[in-house]
Amino acid sequence: MSLRPIIAPSILAADFARLGEEVRAVQAAGADWLHIDVMDGHFVPNITLGPDIVRALKPHATVPMDVHLMIAPVDPFLEAFVEAGADIISVHPESGPHLNRTLKRIRQLGARAGVVFNPSTSPSVIEWMMDEVDLILVMSINPGFGGQSFMHSQLAKIETLRRMIDASGRDIVLEVDGGVTAETARLCVDAGATALVAGTAVFRGGPDAYAANIAALRG
Repeated sequence: MSLRPIIAPSILAADFARLGEEVRAVQAAGADWLHIDVMDGHFVPNITLGPDIVRALKPHATVPMDVHLMIAPVDPFLEAFVEAGADIISVHPESGPHLNRTLKRIRQLGARAGVVFNPSTSPSVIEWMMDEVDLILVMSINPGFGGQSFMHSQLAKIETLRRMIDASGRDIVLEVDGGVTAETARLCVDAGATALVAGTAVFRGGPDAYAANIAALRG
């Protein structure tokens, strides 16, 4: 790979009975961030974690906590997640009426602000508001469940967003989530991604395998 990408293991694939230990183990194995998927059973067809889990994990986390909110409406919950310890909060344009206002609020609360693109969401959504964005997350699966296969159609979107970031002159992280493996990681980075979220590909094999799994994603 041409760049050393940020690796953000998704704790959705961790052993939920041992979350604190799992967080410490992936950090020791070389994780750069922790990715936390929050689902409400309404915006996406699954229910996962809330602010209390983020708060419980914060004392174990020595790396940034990258929180992806798959909830609608999203605005009423921003403060709770920042107070719980989220360093980055990413939201979907479809999860509230005014994306610009939501991103500004995340920054006001002291976190970095991200925008998430579902497979069908057009990059044009943020064309006129790049100054409000710290991170862009491209979903290479339909959000809601782990373990899905990578959608190669999203590589062209990653390339488009890379060009938009470069044209803006801003230091915006371009992250990819969904079906990321050692093979698809290379495709994502070659298309312009600078951060990779991986669940199964990191946590497969248990703690003894985490370092090798993360190294394989880096290429």
